[in-house]
Amino acid sequence: MSDASVTLRWHLIGSLDDFVEDQPVSRVVEGTDVAIFRVNGELFALADHCTHGDARLSEGWVEGNCVECPLHQARFNLLTGEAETGPAWEPVRAYKLRTDGSQVYIGL
Repeated sequence: MSDASVTLRWHLIGSLDDFVEDQPVSRVVEGTDVAIFRVNGELFALADHCTHGDARLSEGWVEGNCVECPLHQARFNLLTGEAETGPAWEPVRAYKLRTDGSQVYIGL
């Protein structure tokens, strides 16, 4: 199924002020753990679980356009979710975000 045929349901996850530069935030949306990152004023959302080990990416470190897993230092691209360094080689899911005024929504 292509992305074009998927209908996203948008969920309010907070206001822009809830997301501070370089301080990842964890949210649970409809039972899905999501990590939200604000880097250079831009927001990104990834699944909040490393694909290599049992670690939360929201507890990791943001470096450039990547988040580094706190457990084994795998790095994931904030925009695409792609694993950029091992030991993780499987991507994490990246989610779409949108704003309406100061409100931030995630598409699931």
